[in-house]
Amino acid sequence: MAETASKMIDIGSKARDFSLPDPISGKNISLEEMRSEKATVIMFICNHCPFVKHVNEQLVKLAEEYIQKGFSFIAISSNDAENYPEDSFEKMKEYAENLGYPFPYLYDESQAIAMAYGAACTPDFFIYNNAMELIYRGQLDSSRPGNTIPVTGKDIRAVLDSVNDGQPIPDVQIPSIGCNIKWK
Repeated sequence: MAETASKMIDIGSKARDFSLPDPISGKNISLEEMRSEKATVIMFICNHCPFVKHVNEQLVKLAEEYIQKGFSFIAISSNDAENYPEDSFEKMKEYAENLGYPFPYLYDESQAIAMAYGAACTPDFFIYNNAMELIYRGQLDSSRPGNTIPVTGKDIRAVLDSVNDGQPIPDVQIPSIGCNIKWK
């Protein structure tokens, strides 16, 4: 597993629109229909990455908690499924159902959306305000496979709580670390 860090694109960058297939519903889901009037969390994840597996339980808890507060969550897999069959569209459906993802888990087969967002690793997190301007990019928290730090979602929780409370977004934003996106 090659450790790769987030690219940390510019705060204020506009979200790129997309419409991608959802293996659960079999329909395409667009950013426009999923965006929130509070903030929208876009996560680049995959099935096989040990970094994603390490945080999956917390991703579900975090999303369930903050969806109730009016936030939106969208997960996208952009990995090359031909060379990484565990990340196939069919396996995504199985994975999302088994984990009980409360958010859509969309398939970016062309990898165009990952490129447009500047996604570099799994997991890679981007949070956009109600005007779809980037307010956060980086880590869920400091926990990594093999370290003793508990998975809490602390960094993303701080951003979402700031938005919810009308407070400034934390200035310190630490890159996420994970497996590199498996480019074709």
